[in-house]
Formats: sequence, structure tokens, C-alpha cells
Amino acid sequence: MRRAFAFQGDANMSAQLIYDTAPLGSLIRYSNGEPRPPERFTRKLKAWNNDNGIGRLVERSAEEIRPTYRSPAGFCLHLGNYGSQGIIAIVVCRHYSVESRLHFEIAETPRPGTVRVISSFGGREELRHLAPHMAAAEEWMARNRYSDMRAEIVPDPDPVILPSSLGRAA
Repeated sequence: MRRAFAFQGDANMSAQLIYDTAPLGSLIRYSNGEPRPPERFTRKLKAWNNDNGIGRLVERSAEEIRPTYRSPAGFCLHLGNYGSQGIIAIVVCRHYSVESRLHFEIAETPRPGTVRVISSFGGREELRHLAPHMAAAEEWMARNRYSDMRAEIVPDPDPVILPSSLGRAA
């Protein structure tokens, strides 16, 4: 496990800082800053669990401004898969705006040499799988079909490429 950096000795980072600095595949811890309620308060505990947890950074989206609405930049965390007998029925992801008031922390970044499997669709890139090595990534890609899929070895250091810096086709 490779612990990531914290800025100015503070583990709490803003959503904007996560968007700007966390590489795809990082484990991101999020929190509302409140203490965990006792188990006997089931409703309060359920609400607390909604705003406190950990997920893997799988996507960034740039700000969109349209005539009828504005969508701020943000990122998506993969929280888990649910199913049975080896079949995934539900994939749980949560999107956060850079304007989110939650506290974030980079719990772990992908190790150099691991392989990201990324798919592209409509100008967006999404992390589909994080494999320990290229052979495992190629095996996963053979079993799972996504459009415009590619494997990319995690470099050391791992640069962050924001969606706004990617070229868009006209």
C-alpha cells in the first residue's frame, strides 16, 4: 500500500483538490466531519454512512456550461459491486462536484507498474479495472468488452491529466 501525500500537514482536502491532484485509481476517503453515531441509532448511522466512506476514483468530468444549465466539474468514486455467484448485478458509483462540502483524503494511489484499463466514450475516460500487471489486464480485457478500451501502465511519478486539458473533437 502506497500512502499518498497530504498538503500542509492536513489530511482533509477539498473536492477541488482531489479533482486536481488525485490520479485515476486512487482510493479516496470522504467524510462529513461528524463523529460516528452509536449502533443503536440506526437511522442516524445510515445517514452518517451515506456521507462517510471510501471509494476508488474512476472518472473526472470537466465543467459544462449550456444555455439552460451549468454543470460544475467533478469526479466519480466507485463504491462497490453487488451480485451473487460471480455475476455483478449492481455497480455503485457516486459523483461529487468540486463544490462539495465534504472532506476528502487520498488514502492510497496506484503503485507504479500496475495497469489501468480505461475506456473512452463521448469524450470521457473511465477507469474500468486496475490490474497488478499487463497480463492480468489483457486477460480482464478479453473477458470484459467496453468500447474504445486501452491498457496504460501507471508511471512513477503518476501525472494527473484533467479533462479540460484533453483535446476535444469538433
